[in-house]
Amino acid sequence: MTSDSIAYCGLCCSECPNHTGVIADLARDLRKELRTYRFEKTAELLSSISFFKSFEKYHECYEVLGSMVKLRCGKYCKEGGGNPGCRIRNCAKKNQFEGCWECESFESCDKLEFLETNHGRAHLKNLKIIKRKGIDEFLKGKKFWYAAK
Repeated sequence: MTSDSIAYCGLCCSECPNHTGVIADLARDLRKELRTYRFEKTAELLSSISFFKSFEKYHECYEVLGSMVKLRCGKYCKEGGGNPGCRIRNCAKKNQFEGCWECESFESCDKLEFLETNHGRAHLKNLKIIKRKGIDEFLKGKKFWYAAK
């Protein structure tokens, strides 16, 4: 792992399921197995039984799995991966910061708030560690992907 794997927000791209491809691969493999077993026919049959009524939504589930296959991201944030219009990346680049840890107001920055839905306060924990210990020490230690507090 290198400093390039640390996104501007403090999250580590190398641990992101979109970058590792783990979710995309599982979704792809599940779709393949479902096709192999012609599971759409099984779902159709099961949906006629009241206990399995939810199988009426099988085609929607299959479509969502297809979208999950597209979650793959081959580049780190600093290489242009992820959301091309990311406000965090745009701000850091505009201010010529290597990451948000170089900004005095990262702990109260509204640009970072949207990350809390998926990551809790992990990005803030990571940013504080980087600010206190530096990138090299951060890379040697624990990197948070989700943290409640």
